Amino acid sequence: MSTLPQATNDAPSATLGAANGGVSANIASQQPLPTPLELRARLPAPAAALRWVAAARAQAADILARRDHRLLVIVGPCSIHDPTASRHYARKLQALAEETSDALLLVMRAYFEKPRTALGWKGLINDPHLNDTFDIAHGLALARGLLLDLAALKLPAATEALNPIAPPYLQELVTWTAIGARTTESQTHREMASGFSSIVGFKNATDGTLGPAVNALHAVARPHRFLAIDNAGRAAITQSQGNQHAHIVLRGGTAGPNYDAAAVAQCEQTLARSGLATNIMVDCSHANSGYAAQRQLAVADAVAEQIADGNRSIIGLMVESNLVRGRQPLTAPEALSYGVSITDACLGWEDTADLIRRLAAKLREPLKARAAIVDPQRLNGA
Repeated sequence: MSTLPQATNDAPSATLGAANGGVSANIASQQPLPTPLELRARLPAPAAALRWVAAARAQAADILARRDHRLLVIVGPCSIHDPTASRHYARKLQALAEETSDALLLVMRAYFEKPRTALGWKGLINDPHLNDTFDIAHGLALARGLLLDLAALKLPAATEALNPIAPPYLQELVTWTAIGARTTESQTHREMASGFSSIVGFKNATDGTLGPAVNALHAVARPHRFLAIDNAGRAAITQSQGNQHAHIVLRGGTAGPNYDAAAVAQCEQTLARSGLATNIMVDCSHANSGYAAQRQLAVADAVAEQIADGNRSIIGLMVESNLVRGRQPLTAPEALSYGVSITDACLGWEDTADLIRRLAAKLREPLKARAAIVDPQRLNGA
């Protein structure tokens, strides 16, 4: 006797997989987007901007390779929801980047997509009007426009790669890319990142374990063939060469923070046993700060102390920061306060500037000293 489920007379035909014109029964509608080439034609990147982004990527890669002694600092809003306020923040950060450029390479967080544990606002690309209208074409244009302005300011940009359709619209303008804790295990994201020209940071898993990120670092360095869209918006078999500029990001987990010296040493040992370079970035927010924005200051100071005491594996820090400290609930757009996060709580600008200057002052000489004595074998996981 057949074990296949039987259709009942009262079941709507659409839910039984009716043809529905070749579209899934659960797809209500589809709306075409401009192709990456069309958006690039509308918002072109000047050749000078592309050369500058390439130079910024080279500087970040040199930090990983210990050819540049500086500390890589990813700093900025948890998420971009107001491009005007973000440009205001960028101008302030660019001045601070110039001031501290002998010790730090500052890269601005420009996160346009937000992974959701359950429900919530999905980021500027998906919902730029903050009202569930999902004007994605406008969101992509806003994101690209902001990245173009950051490049014009000569301020490197960092973003999180979430939807695999989005990178062809934006990736040429990005210096550093995060693969988040929820997607580090994703084969799709590992393959996608293997073709990026940007530096890539893989976060440890949400439970705090390192295994998924270690596996991701092995995978991203290899060539892959995978399904993606090309610049003309067509589905294409894509072959990557592998990305040699990837590293781990410690962000804590359900078991607690992992930025202290013991946790960093454990990460060093895990990377070395796996034959990977001991390049570690510490995320001062998320579980490392217990999701308390002001706690980031103490985390950053503790990590700086490790570097001053001789640590040679920590190559970067990540800090969530905005014009105004704290966060606010997402209400009507016109009711939102200027410069305040609508996702995770952030440091305010004054605390951010004090922290960056403090890091530069404390680490200026230790960073130079460790560059002179770094063991090349550590870069090969030996």
